[in-house]
Amino acid sequence: MTTGTPFTVRTPVPEDAPGIARVHTQSWQETYTGLVPERFLGDNALHSREAMWTRMLADPSRRVRVRVAVVGETIIGFAGTGQPREDDPAREHALHLLYVLGEHHGTGAGQALLDAVLGGEPAQLWVAEANARAIHFYERNRFRADGASLTDPALEDLCGVRMVR
Repeated sequence: MTTGTPFTVRTPVPEDAPGIARVHTQSWQETYTGLVPERFLGDNALHSREAMWTRMLADPSRRVRVRVAVVGETIIGFAGTGQPREDDPAREHALHLLYVLGEHHGTGAGQALLDAVLGGEPAQLWVAEANARAIHFYERNRFRADGASLTDPALEDLCGVRMVR
């Protein structure tokens, strides 16, 4: 594990929407450039994600549990869980989002976020088949591919695999 500036994990507030959107967009740029269309990576994506996070964090009845990792006041990562979105899920809980800025990989922030939103409970997640780093991280956390996959035409046929524990 790399050491770095100490981070803390906390529940986000509505004012965190721009910071989460920035991490969301930058993480996609760092991970998916060359794998997904540019519209998911540029300024329009940033504005769209900021609007999405603003709505989500302002909704007291939201069904997604979200936590952020911060260094000082700066968001460096976030994670979110909720109910699975597919019709035939493998588990009752799903990890929907886990992103940490590349410069903070290896600091323990990703692990702290995963622990904060899921602990050790059984869950499922979908991960891009091309994202070996993420797959390795999830395997270290007892997730295993269960054979289910999907291809998203909106993401230039990026293939995702389901992992469960």
